[in-house]
Amino acid sequence: MDEAQQYIDDMARARGYVLDYHKVMAKHDFDVLRAANGMVAAAYLDQRTLDRRTKELIFIVSLTVMRASKGHIQSHIRVALDLGVSPREILEAIEIALPEAGIVAFQTGFDAWREVVGAEGIEPSVQVHEGGGGAS
Repeated sequence: MDEAQQYIDDMARARGYVLDYHKVMAKHDFDVLRAANGMVAAAYLDQRTLDRRTKELIFIVSLTVMRASKGHIQSHIRVALDLGVSPREILEAIEIALPEAGIVAFQTGFDAWREVVGAEGIEPSVQVHEGGGGAS
């Protein structure tokens, strides 16, 4: 277990986050976790042509389009913020999902972003029914 613990700690340092499946796989199928993480490192973590800020924005958009869990999207939003990406830049990246994936996919990323950055809206000054974030 010491090797698995060290691996999870190293993942957390390199990524800035770890997901629940990383933690469970470290304990129950460490070999597959290492194999999967190797691919992620090559495509995402290793410094190549794209910088980490750009990769985080791409990750946020792709997770939004795929309608990933809110927590997964939020982990990448937080890393992007830590890297100096502004809340507005992240929102603009998420908005790229609108023309290709539609409003429902966009809302997945938008809701994740709104919660992380604490964005508030303007309330109507007339009586309306609560929309709950619908697609209209």
